[in-house]
Amino acid sequence: MASTYYSLQPLLLSLTLFSLIFSVFAQTCTKYKFSNKKVFTSCSDLPVLNSFLHWNYNPKTFVVNLAYRQPGLISNSRRWISWGINPMAKGMKGAQSLVAFIGTDGSMRAYTSPITAYRTTLEPGDLSFPVSDVSAVLEKNEMIIFASIQLLSNSSKVNHLWQEGPLNGDIPGIHALSAANMESMATLDFLSGKTATVGGGNSKQKNKNVHGVLSAVSWGILMPLGIIMARYLKVSESAGPAWFYLHASCQVSAYIVGVAGWLTGLKLGSTSSGLQYNAHRNIGIALFCLGTLQVFALFLRPKPNHKYRLYWNMYHQGTGNIVIILSIINIYKGFDILDPEKKWKQAYTIVLTSLGGIAVAFEALTWIIVIRRRKASMNNTSV
Repeated sequence: MASTYYSLQPLLLSLTLFSLIFSVFAQTCTKYKFSNKKVFTSCSDLPVLNSFLHWNYNPKTFVVNLAYRQPGLISNSRRWISWGINPMAKGMKGAQSLVAFIGTDGSMRAYTSPITAYRTTLEPGDLSFPVSDVSAVLEKNEMIIFASIQLLSNSSKVNHLWQEGPLNGDIPGIHALSAANMESMATLDFLSGKTATVGGGNSKQKNKNVHGVLSAVSWGILMPLGIIMARYLKVSESAGPAWFYLHASCQVSAYIVGVAGWLTGLKLGSTSSGLQYNAHRNIGIALFCLGTLQVFALFLRPKPNHKYRLYWNMYHQGTGNIVIILSIINIYKGFDILDPEKKWKQAYTIVLTSLGGIAVAFEALTWIIVIRRRKASMNNTSV
C-alpha cells in the first residue's frame, strides 16, 4: 500500500500543479469585458497567435460589427497587428485587412490595407467592400481593432486571417515565418460562429499542443522533481527507503509520459522541416535514448556495498544531469517553434524557477545536516 502511494504521489503532484497553472492562465473570449462598454454577442478564441475575435452580425443587412484583440502588447511595443477577410481565396494574397499599431509619436494608428503581394508593407488603401468606424485602442496590455464591415456576397461565411509582426519605424515589417504565423487563417461563419482552420491546421495545432504539454510535464517538471527527491530526501533518516520509491516512480512516470510526447513529436516531425525543427528533433531523440538507458540502469543497479556501485552512481547521476539540461533547452526550443501564448512560457519559467529555488534551499539544508553529523561523529570518536 505504501509503495503504491509513493508511486502515485509524484504524478498526482505534477498534475495538480499543471491544473493550477491552467486555471490561472486559461482565458476565453467569453470572459472578456471591453472598457468602452461595447458588447458583442459572438466571439472566437482563434487557434494561434493568442488572438480573439468578437462580433455582432445582422443577417438582414449582412453588416458585421467586430473587434479583433491581440493580448501581450505594451505601450512601447513595436509591433503591428492585422485582421482581414479574403473574398477570393484562402490565403494572404488578395486579403482585405484592418491594420493597427502605435506610431513612433505614441499615437494609435488604425487603417485599411488591401494585400496585393506576399512581401507587403501593409500600405493604407481602400478595401473591396465598405468599411466604417475603423479605430484601435491599447488597453490591459492588448491591442484591439474595432470596425464595421459590409459583406457583399450575401453570405455569412468568410475566409479570414490574422497576423502580427515587427515595425520598422512606422512601416510594418515582414511577419515571422513560424508555424503559428503560417497557420493564422481559417474559415468563419458569422451567423453560426463555426470556424475551421484552413488545410486541417487545427488538428495539427492540437497535436503540437499535446506534444508540448506532455514534454513539459515529463521532461521539464517530473524529471527535475525526481532528482530533487533522490538528492535531498535520502539525507533524512526518517524518510527511510521512501526516497528511493519516490525517485524511481517519479522518473518512470516521467519516462512513460515523455515517450508519449516523443512519439507525438516524431509524427509532427515527419511533416516539419528547417534547422530549428531539426535541432529540436535531434535533442528529443537524444533525450529518449538517455532516458531509456536510465530506466534500464535501475535493473542493473549494484548492491550498496558492491565494488562497482561508485561507478554506477557516477554514471547515473551524470546522465541524469545531462538529461535535465537538454530537457530544459529543448523545451524552450519547443516554445519558440510552437509559439504559444506568452503566458505558457512564463508559467513554465515560474515552475522551473520554483523547482530551482526549492533545490537551492534543500542543498543548504543538506549541507547543514551533513556537517552536524560529521561533528557528532568526530566527537563520538574522540570520546
